[in-house]
Amino acid sequence: MSRVSLVSLPNLLTYARIVAVPAVVACFYIPGDAGRIAALVIFVAAAITDFFDGYLARAWQQQSALGRMLDPIADKLLVAACLLVLVGDGTIGGWSLWAALIILSREILVSGLREFLGGVAVSVPVSRLAKWKTTVQMVALAFLLIGPAGEPLFAYTMEVGLTLLWLAAILTLYTGYDYFRAGFRHLLAEDS
Repeated sequence: MSRVSLVSLPNLLTYARIVAVPAVVACFYIPGDAGRIAALVIFVAAAITDFFDGYLARAWQQQSALGRMLDPIADKLLVAACLLVLVGDGTIGGWSLWAALIILSREILVSGLREFLGGVAVSVPVSRLAKWKTTVQMVALAFLLIGPAGEPLFAYTMEVGLTLLWLAAILTLYTGYDYFRAGFRHLLAEDS
């Protein structure tokens, strides 16, 4: 791999998203609303890089194996860390723990499926619905990260966040089923 691809802007944006993961978590150690506001700002910046790294890599023809590997890892790390910190501080609790569990489980299962299918040279493209799922998930996490600190600006911050989290969980189940249905015939063929 050339040094140019290691330090291309799309890859730098992906690295920044990975660095944002512990930064978002660290914000929850800052007392009061300031920590939640900082977590939201970092999360939103990281979520924006998710769009631009892929867009710029395609537009500037700077796609790389490293970028293709790190991009989904960065996304999953960001989502998982946010869900865990929100569960840990009680923002996500009760029945909504199931929505978080569905999202985390699907991310792990689809990653495993993609890894297996990559080994047998089968690509599973990202569907349009999966992109919508990611968007809903990111918006839900943004609302939940700001949590009570957002209530003065938007009275139903927590309710909107939890509703969107459940919507993301439903989309997660559907898109996860789509991935497994698409990959299942290859799994069976491998066993034959």
